[in-house]
Amino acid sequence: MSYLLPHLTNGWQVDQAILAEEDKVVIIRFGHDWDKSCMKMDETLYKVADLVKNFAVIYLVDITEVPDFNVMYELYDPCTVMFFYRNKHIMIDLGTGNNNKINWPIDDRQEMIDIVETVFRGASKGLGVLFFNAYYRAWIGRFPERLFDQA
Repeated sequence: MSYLLPHLTNGWQVDQAILAEEDKVVIIRFGHDWDKSCMKMDETLYKVADLVKNFAVIYLVDITEVPDFNVMYELYDPCTVMFFYRNKHIMIDLGTGNNNKINWPIDDRQEMIDIVETVFRGASKGLGVLFFNAYYRAWIGRFPERLFDQA
C-alpha cells in the first residue's frame, strides 16, 4: 500500500511538508517500504487517509533514502510514525514509555483514526504533549494522578 501514499524523497520536502501545513496534522511514517511492520502500518494509514483528510495529511519517508532526520528524531526502529502540527512536533504518550512517536505497527483502522483525531484536537488547542489512556482518549493538560489511586 505504500505506493498509494505520497513519498517525500529528500530532507527539503520533509521540511516543507511540516512547515507548509497550517491547519492539519502532518503524519510522517519513517521507515522502509519493504519492511513488514511498515507494510502493515502503511496499509492502516492508507485505509484512514481518506477518513482523516479534513484534519490530517499522511506522508512516507524512506530512512535510507532520506537519512537527514535519523539522528534528530532517533529513528532506530524499522517503522516510526510521528505527528507535527504548525511546525511543531506533537509528543504522544500511549503508555509505552516513548512519547516521541509510534514505533510499532497499528493494524486497527479505528485505533489509528482515534489517535489522529485526538492528536488534532489536542494540537489545535496548543498542546505539545498528549497523554492517552487505553481507549486512545487524551487527557488535556497534565497527567491525571487519579489513575494511580485506583488499584
